[in-house]
Amino acid sequence: MKIWYTDEALLAVEKPSGLLSVPGRGVDKADCLLRRVQADVPEALLVHRLDMDTSGLMLFARSAEMQRVLSGLFEKRLIQKRYVAWVEGALEPEEGRVELPLRKDMEQSLPPRHVVDLVRGKPASTRWRVVERSAGRTRVELFPLTGRSHQLRVHMAALGHPIVGDPIYGVRGERLELHAVGLVFEHPLDGRRIELESVAPF
Repeated sequence: MKIWYTDEALLAVEKPSGLLSVPGRGVDKADCLLRRVQADVPEALLVHRLDMDTSGLMLFARSAEMQRVLSGLFEKRLIQKRYVAWVEGALEPEEGRVELPLRKDMEQSLPPRHVVDLVRGKPASTRWRVVERSAGRTRVELFPLTGRSHQLRVHMAALGHPIVGDPIYGVRGERLELHAVGLVFEHPLDGRRIELESVAPF
């Protein structure tokens, strides 16, 4: 577990792929990033989550009040999130935006799955930018403008370019090649611009 930033109010930690953000149901799903962080920082509180298969930066608050404030910043989209991913195929054009509403697939229980639903889905928006092309794959930066579950994974799959290694919406591989590389926000205590940058392990 790597701590990227810490102060008296919050901390940022890098979650590895394959680790839950919070405990799941059952003894075999007790290990999670939250418990690992709290082993070192007992007062740490969850602010947001990443899918188990996704790696990258996560923020934690160090008090209930800061948890409320940071959660509010996420809800108001005042925390900029940036991901890097490899997707299957040659994604065109060089940049674009996906506007497709999403909902949970109630007919699919395990693993949890989400689908595009133009009638009953909740609004979801993702911006992408191509950064590299290689051997039938495209490396992209992804900017979620909303925060729906599995949003980036479903949106890329809906474009016909699932994220490499996606066991739900694409073809299972060694790992899901999706990493939360950047968080940018104003510090709630003093207004400082905080820019956190991680490096994708793929």
